[in-house]
Amino acid sequence: IEAARIAITRYMRRGGKVWIRVFPDKSVTAKPAETRMGSGKGAPDHWVCVVRTGRMLFEVEGVREDVAREAIRLAQYKLPIRTKFVTRADFPDHEQASEAQQALDSGVAAPAVVEEETE
Repeated sequence: IEAARIAITRYMRRGGKVWIRVFPDKSVTAKPAETRMGSGKGAPDHWVCVVRTGRMLFEVEGVREDVAREAIRLAQYKLPIRTKFVTRADFPDHEQASEAQQALDSGVAAPAVVEEETE
């Protein structure tokens, strides 16, 4: 997640704003190498985030849509899952869909999200 965030911000040259919509709140434990079996569970080694289909990972705002698309495309290579680029215009029930459509039409701001691809 952090590598994808860095890829997005570097491509946008700190021009827009990036929101990370997921948080790694599950710890994965591991025991040290060459340790005997038993004697309890290992210490927390790293943190992970379980992402299900349809979950929004990143949201980008304040840049043109073509810049957002390229930034998200670069971030996709850093993730171990299949993702796709969607805009707020893809969600007509969203209360800000009309504002997002106006922003897309004017070319001023292009809100974008990365979502895991549904099959």
